[in-house]
Amino acid sequence: MPVNRLYYDDPYLVRFTATLTASAEYDGQPAVALDCTAFYPEGGGQPADHGTLAAAIVLDVQERDGEVWHILDRPINLPAGAVVEGEIDWGRRHDFMQQHHGQHLLSAAFEELLGATTVSVHMGEEICTLDLDRPALEFSEAMAAEELTNEIIWENRPIQARFVDEQELRSLPLRKQPSVDGPIRIVSVQGFDHSPCGGTHPRRTGEVGSVVIRRWERRGQTTRVEFICGRRALHDYRRKNTILSAAASSLSVAAAELPEAIRRLRQAEETSRKALWKAQEQLLAYEAAELVAGAAELPSGARIVTATFAGRSPEQVRLLARLIGERGAIALLGLRGETAQLIFSRPPQLALDVGALLREAVIIVGGRGGGRPEFAQGGGPDVEQLDRALEHARRSAEVRL
Repeated sequence: MPVNRLYYDDPYLVRFTATLTASAEYDGQPAVALDCTAFYPEGGGQPADHGTLAAAIVLDVQERDGEVWHILDRPINLPAGAVVEGEIDWGRRHDFMQQHHGQHLLSAAFEELLGATTVSVHMGEEICTLDLDRPALEFSEAMAAEELTNEIIWENRPIQARFVDEQELRSLPLRKQPSVDGPIRIVSVQGFDHSPCGGTHPRRTGEVGSVVIRRWERRGQTTRVEFICGRRALHDYRRKNTILSAAASSLSVAAAELPEAIRRLRQAEETSRKALWKAQEQLLAYEAAELVAGAAELPSGARIVTATFAGRSPEQVRLLARLIGERGAIALLGLRGETAQLIFSRPPQLALDVGALLREAVIIVGGRGGGRPEFAQGGGPDVEQLDRALEHARRSAEVRL
């Protein structure tokens, strides 16, 4: 016997009594079936209701083979035929009623204004998304759809959810065709949207509160639109307003002046960064000169600087290696961090392939790397072998020179 789905007739029903018809396990959790239920099972993109049933917490509700299973945190331990009381989590139900109907209205707005069809929908605990059958969406187009959606909400139009016969179904300008057989339930907003849907919806559009599009992105040949409705939109506004106010306060400006203040701050930071790097270049030039001066001269007349560093950036060590090369010496430098990095350089006039040196040395630290005869770099995970890798490179250089 089919279960009587009380939420079809009254989506505002919070408490109900029902007769237990079966007990079982559902994916390893205790579950029960009832002769009637106000709990909405997951489906159509809308998550399931939560709440309580007898002494148990309803963690999930799923439909399988026409039966609605209430998945519980503990067994009820009552026989079939026992009468139980259920109570849905109204806050969760009402939230998803707002999100679900907001999605209907937003999808209808996109279709009316842009001819864009919604191909899939997801309603999550925090955000909701719909995918449009077009690869691009302009800012003005998204805002026009959002504006139209909210106009329909604020007009507080009545929402009608009912099962229709074949004759009425043929007469309705459906936004999408039914995907199920048997009796078809249609959710209508007169003059704007008619869609087959088995979900829970409010009685009037005003109850959705508002719809806010948060962002959108291309996904292949579709565009995914992220949105929130009702109480979620209010909470999102409060959170962002708090962040905005705190940021403005930290810069001692009004909220409206924040973009310009951030632009000035970034400009000042960029100026400081360039000045700092210029000072670092000068210091590294002095360091390179000292390292070259202190390097022993080989019989061939070449000088080799071998050194390891920690706490420096790879950019600094790369520049130091180049500066050493410009001053007439070979640089075999190592950077000790989470991994071992090797950076080799040589003077332009010297016939030595430091790329070949690096390919040998980098094997010792368990990594890889490469480069040109005059400059090469690489690395590996074995930091403990960094000194041995540099010593190997030094000996190879002396042999080749």
